[in-house]
Amino acid sequence: MTDNKTIAAISTAQGEGGVGVIRISGTEAIAIADRVFQNINNRRLTELKGYTAAYGKIISDGEELDEAVALVFRAPHSYTGEDVVELSCHGGVYITQQVLRAVLSAGAAPAAAGEFTKRAFLNGKMDLTEAEAVIDIISAKNRSAARAALCVRDGALRKRIEQVKDNLLALAAHLSAWADYPEEDIAEVTDEMILTACTTAEQDLEKLLATYDSGQAVKRGIDTVIAGRPNVGKSTLMNLLSGYEKSIVTEIPGTTRDVVEDTVVAGDVLLRLSDTAGLRDTADKVEQIGVDRAKKKLEQCGLLLAVFDNSRALEDFDYHLLETAKTVPTVAIINKTDLPNQLDVNTISNYIDNIVYISAATGEGKDELISAIARLAGTSELNPSEGILSNERQRANVSAALQAIKEAKAALQMGLTFDAVTVTLEDAISELLEMTGEKASDEILDKVFHNFCVGK
Repeated sequence: MTDNKTIAAISTAQGEGGVGVIRISGTEAIAIADRVFQNINNRRLTELKGYTAAYGKIISDGEELDEAVALVFRAPHSYTGEDVVELSCHGGVYITQQVLRAVLSAGAAPAAAGEFTKRAFLNGKMDLTEAEAVIDIISAKNRSAARAALCVRDGALRKRIEQVKDNLLALAAHLSAWADYPEEDIAEVTDEMILTACTTAEQDLEKLLATYDSGQAVKRGIDTVIAGRPNVGKSTLMNLLSGYEKSIVTEIPGTTRDVVEDTVVAGDVLLRLSDTAGLRDTADKVEQIGVDRAKKKLEQCGLLLAVFDNSRALEDFDYHLLETAKTVPTVAIINKTDLPNQLDVNTISNYIDNIVYISAATGEGKDELISAIARLAGTSELNPSEGILSNERQRANVSAALQAIKEAKAALQMGLTFDAVTVTLEDAISELLEMTGEKASDEILDKVFHNFCVGK
């Protein structure tokens, strides 16, 4: 650590609540807390061991602000690796701000965004991927996103990267030693040895890169459009996936005149769902605006739920929808399966591989639809416990490392010297070191922690 100041911030959400927590971290954390916290039994916090709680009152300028519990953590056994005190008082904007103000007046400095986690990283409590997982845990919107973030926080991604990095380091070290000390009894480096090591690293990184898109589907969700002709059941499907009556449902064609949006969780996939106006020609100017917006949504979506009426034959707008499905990941939903079949499903199968039969009105087929979405999003094969890439910074580092390894193999196959191979291997190692934070610039660290909330 180059900055020895003791910092403090409110670590709980700003608003009314049962408990508010003010976190203090640094070499003077316990002494500063002692200046504002009066233990009920008059023992000072400096006398307490780590992992000890005390009950008392917060006093500032001789005035009692609130009753509180002080939790003492002693370095290095704390979140930041420094001495830490957490003052838990009654929740609420006014009280927590008053307690924080008292702590700052007692000698602490205001913490910057993400500064507690940044100190944890700088003090060796976690690597950079684990630090990034903290904000992913906070922002998780479903069980799968939370589980994936927790696995990264527990080191699953770091372990995958370390395995590749350590193997490349061993190879690069062997190459350098064999080239620099020919008189020593060092095993000869062969082309086959290098190719084998590079191929293994290449395969490992390609598998890791493959987790990015499906991981983003779990973490951030997919822009998903429900489209089809009027009265095929789009709004009923929207309500089925939302779990409540989000869209108005009637038998009158053109009821949905604008895009209705919601965020829903379908199994392990977060869908940013849009129920669009029925695709048809209409003289109604308002409805036509909705149709135009629906077409624009279709051009921009990441997943299309194309709905067809089992009891009606295909028409022109169905064929337009099928043409769109060629360019977008699509699930064809054959709705109203409780009615007599008039739909040519074979024609639909010529355009779309993923076909699901449902009755949106009764919910029949919903599980099959969710499974189809998971397959298309790639989440059905995703195992968060193995460690997945969670952001673009990590993806870029792995992609650059993979490219360097491919260049090393190409250099070897072109007959270039081992020195040229070593240079590209070192490039790959450098990317992986940057990813874990072992070789990260201040600029990278600032970008990582910029989006953290103050107090974490």
